[in-house]
Amino acid sequence: MAKFVKGDVVVVPFPFSDLSQSKRRPALVITSLDSDDIILCQITSKTIKDNYSLSLNDKDFETGSLKQPGNLRPNRIFTADHHIILYRVGNLKSEKLTDVIEKIVEIIRGKNTTSDNKAQTADAQT
Repeated sequence: MAKFVKGDVVVVPFPFSDLSQSKRRPALVITSLDSDDIILCQITSKTIKDNYSLSLNDKDFETGSLKQPGNLRPNRIFTADHHIILYRVGNLKSEKLTDVIEKIVEIIRGKNTTSDNKAQTADAQT
């Protein structure tokens, strides 16, 4: 199987919450680990209105594309064995990949979250 690299957009089977079936979904490879594992970021075609999602369009791809525009979900990352990847659909431009990684770092550092914004507003009012 081909090696997947940071920035690849791949398709993986996502299980339904009751684990009865799965559906093929795109995901962004954030990094490959030394083992067979990779860290992935969820991609959805649904409109997402939160502080985390980043739009994804054909212009964001160095190669390949998705069937329709979508949203990257940096707050939805997961580790998986690379063997579950069904296929690669493309590779993102470095600028878009940098945006995703910066958003993940913001989330980990506790910035740009709704609860933090509410806490800061409450602190300012006291």
